[in-house]
Amino acid sequence: MANLTSMSGFLLIGFSDNRELQILHALLFLVTYLLALTGNLLIITVTSLDHRLQSPMYYFLKHLSLLDLCFISVTVPQSIANSLMNNGYISHGQCILQVFFFIALASSEVAILTVMSYDRYVAVCRPLQYEIIMNSFACRQAVTAVWLAGGLSGLMHTAVNFSIPLCGERVIHQFFCDIPQMLKLACSHEFINEIAMAAFTTSAAFICLVSIVLSYVHIFSTVLRIPSAEGQTKVFATCLPHLFVVTFFLSTAGFEFLRPPSDSQSAMDLMFSIFYTVIPPTLNPAIYSLRNEAMKAALRKVLSKGEFAQRKMYLKAILKF
Repeated sequence: MANLTSMSGFLLIGFSDNRELQILHALLFLVTYLLALTGNLLIITVTSLDHRLQSPMYYFLKHLSLLDLCFISVTVPQSIANSLMNNGYISHGQCILQVFFFIALASSEVAILTVMSYDRYVAVCRPLQYEIIMNSFACRQAVTAVWLAGGLSGLMHTAVNFSIPLCGERVIHQFFCDIPQMLKLACSHEFINEIAMAAFTTSAAFICLVSIVLSYVHIFSTVLRIPSAEGQTKVFATCLPHLFVVTFFLSTAGFEFLRPPSDSQSAMDLMFSIFYTVIPPTLNPAIYSLRNEAMKAALRKVLSKGEFAQRKMYLKAILKF
């Protein structure tokens, strides 16, 4: 540890020093990562190829899956490699990139979830104006704003966080470069700028949360007035998974980032970090596909042998040109 912490990088303290538990952690993370990779790639493929899934809802879902895929890839592969090699060292440059992409993708995910709630609000509460409001140009602008907002947030947090002088050993009690854990390494009273930046980001996330809650208040009040039980079931099947994703992601991330910092390592830090870094990207594909008949039908179609062969012939024909 002395040799590692004397270098310019950081030492990530993962889940255990026990070699068997490190291997177990690597295997569990590998299985989880492969599940997330497969599920999100399937949703991206299905929503791109199936002509019936070209509505704004599935357009935003495709970008959510892309964000999830990138989000889990920022932290989990590095953690798997560290556990397998029994070496928690991460270079200064790698840590900078990890912080940037983590904050950028997390911010983009909050933004895309807000856009998706507005899309559902317009679809349920203003159906006659849906095609006008959620036209293709508006959807592209919304997605562009989501990615730009995330990138700007990541850039600001990274610039402020890595301008703070650090004191003591560069040991991070986490399996990735987590800002709350990194602030514990800061010299006294030197992290006020990062706290101000975190307060700004938290305020923006709170505005997104309020927008989402207001959207669903209007949605559910409208749904309860629908006389058809079948219509109510269809709307709830579409909206409830989205509400679950939003609640789970924001509540666990908010608990971790807003609770008072502690000088001691806590198993709760690791547990809650898994809740908002690993579980949502893994469960989102199942949540959005298992309760959506159109998604399930499209998945069966894409995975069928005939459809797969047809897509393969189509790709070969394109490559010939």
